[in-house]
Amino acid sequence: MSIIKKLPAILLLAPALCLLAVLRAEDAAVIEVATADSSLVLVTTGTNAPVVLRHYGSKTTDTRALLAKTVRQNQVYPAFGGVEHANLALNVIHADGSLTTELVYDGHEQRALDADRQETVVRLRDKQYPFFVELRLVAHKAANVITQRVTVSHKEPGPVRVENIASAYLPLRAGAYWLTHFHGAWGREMRVTEERLTSGGKVIEEFRKIVQATMADNPSFMLSLEHAAEEESGEVYAGTLAWSGNYKLAFTLDERETLHITAGMNPFAATRILDAGASLETPEMVLTYSARGRGQASRNLHDWARKYALYHGDQLRPILLNSWEGAYFKFDEKTLTDMMDDTAAFGIEMFVLDDGWFGNGKYARDSARAGLGDWQVNKKKLPRGIGYLADYAVSKGLRFGIWIEPEMVNPKSELAKKHPEWIVKSPGRDIPQSRNQWLLDLSNPAVQDFVAKVFDDTVALSPNITYIKWDANRPVYSVGSAWLPADRQEHFWKDYVDGLYKVYERVRAKHPHITIQLCSSGGGRVDYGALKYHDEFWASDNTNAVDRVLIQYGTNMIYPPIATGSHVSASPNHQTDMMIPLKFRFDVAMSGRLGMELQPKDLAGADRDFARKAIENYKLIRPVVQFGDLYRLYSPYNENGRAAIQYVAKDKKQAVLFAYNLYHLTSRGFSFDIKLRGLDPAKTYKVTEMNREPDRGTFANDGQLYTGEFLMNVGVSIQDSRSHKNLRPQKSSVLWLVEQ
Repeated sequence: MSIIKKLPAILLLAPALCLLAVLRAEDAAVIEVATADSSLVLVTTGTNAPVVLRHYGSKTTDTRALLAKTVRQNQVYPAFGGVEHANLALNVIHADGSLTTELVYDGHEQRALDADRQETVVRLRDKQYPFFVELRLVAHKAANVITQRVTVSHKEPGPVRVENIASAYLPLRAGAYWLTHFHGAWGREMRVTEERLTSGGKVIEEFRKIVQATMADNPSFMLSLEHAAEEESGEVYAGTLAWSGNYKLAFTLDERETLHITAGMNPFAATRILDAGASLETPEMVLTYSARGRGQASRNLHDWARKYALYHGDQLRPILLNSWEGAYFKFDEKTLTDMMDDTAAFGIEMFVLDDGWFGNGKYARDSARAGLGDWQVNKKKLPRGIGYLADYAVSKGLRFGIWIEPEMVNPKSELAKKHPEWIVKSPGRDIPQSRNQWLLDLSNPAVQDFVAKVFDDTVALSPNITYIKWDANRPVYSVGSAWLPADRQEHFWKDYVDGLYKVYERVRAKHPHITIQLCSSGGGRVDYGALKYHDEFWASDNTNAVDRVLIQYGTNMIYPPIATGSHVSASPNHQTDMMIPLKFRFDVAMSGRLGMELQPKDLAGADRDFARKAIENYKLIRPVVQFGDLYRLYSPYNENGRAAIQYVAKDKKQAVLFAYNLYHLTSRGFSFDIKLRGLDPAKTYKVTEMNREPDRGTFANDGQLYTGEFLMNVGVSIQDSRSHKNLRPQKSSVLWLVEQ
């Protein structure tokens, strides 16, 4: 479907409101940004005319035909002033105080970045002032993803105030719009809500937290046209802002049924003063179009992320054990070496030492109340240092990782006393604490140097450190920077994130081999702006497997499973006190990047044997989970409390099905019937149940052969094979399909 449909003839009576025009082919320039299956087409009549977004949707080869249509002119980047009344992408106050900006075409260029990517640069300028806007779009052809960022600059005689600047604007025309968005809180991140958009507007935003900007809402969406979204059919647009700070996504449905979407940095208290000759660049907006439902939109984003937006995206992720829930702050050297012995015995590949390894004397890190900022190894807990632990891990066949939180500082620390000017605070006011912490001011280059040095010095503790968990456990509460001038305090919101990215860039240039996990009290910083510097993220501090089914279901709509740290934790769960069977915990964790978050010695006997076998099974299915195509078969948001997802290898020779019963209990003889997707109908697959409990499987026909056609059209039945009853609450099944 074209974005802009032909409007009713009656609207021709209101040209001032609708800005209708007939574009003549001999005057116009057509600019196509094309992927394998989609086209974004811009049109202009030439210099001194606006650039119009004419189509974004299914691939069209006859772009010149768009010139003949009489349509409403939806500018590609509408600015405040003139006749524009949509969601405005740009609002500036010019040096002479004028509020109006009218952007017109000033040229464009296209070039191939490589065999897969084409860059299009569209230049706009104001009709009256030497004020310039550059749209930079990159088509990622194979993944069907288009990214856009915007740069503004000027040569006016004085400073220009940028009040609002979006990364992208997108108008859609349809009869109805259904928005899928992601929200929650600590411990219940990325919950999914779908709602029909009605007149007025819907805003998804964060305007004050910066550091944990994605904890409550994520700067991502899916938008279905005409009806509620379906998984494998229907038109769906998906978008996500690659930015680790405050953001705003606005969806406004006007009286003519046009939906106006803008996305970018949040303008609240964030005016940017732009001096003559300076420039301002926005974060990148990531867009994809699918004619095959939400499922294909997700697969597009996952393919793009693994290649362009995730560090080491082509490498398998290791299975790890993190020490946090197994030891917390209370450990010594033997506690950790014993954990490593058990970790290796399970067949796990990495041990990660979490919080509590640093600080000495009165500021020893024995709790969250002190020591943060003083990154010296705790001599009492670890007399032989981190090097001894890392060497011990390697001697057991493990890789070794370690935790840091370099953006934060405890008031009870040497750093806080030495550098009070580095603390984010409002002058003359108390500094609010969160988790007994203050925030360091990353807009300050000296703080950037310090944070980068924390990383460097931590890695230098041992050549065997190959993994860093980078955490950030508090948001911004009281804003103020001793580094920024008094008249530029509103720059803090962007300058902090820019400072963070500068540190990331320095770290990656110096330590390209290190695996880095992105963590912020769990899912507080899950965005593609930060993720491109990281190998994975911690989706939530909540490791309860039932909750994780929902958290990971929503997270993986936008972000790839290969990067989703998913750990088996203790029972009862430390966050919820829920008792959950070990099989269910493994079956959930194996659908992402598998790990463990417990004291391994607590698993004994049959549980220990089960865990060891499950880890072997994960190593077998890992390439399909981490690099395969995700199909969502059954939503956990259905009222019957079940969920099912499936991964299919790119060559369709292997697949794995995960089926979960969260809480539903019903009558005897009722099974969970699931039709699979994405298989080759002509292939024959052997279906084997993994993580099968002794004498109690969930798939009665274990080991039998089926065609892909049968599995997709008829499906499989999951039930308790011993009692022939429906799966009880917190029961699950993992089926492994291999071409024969």
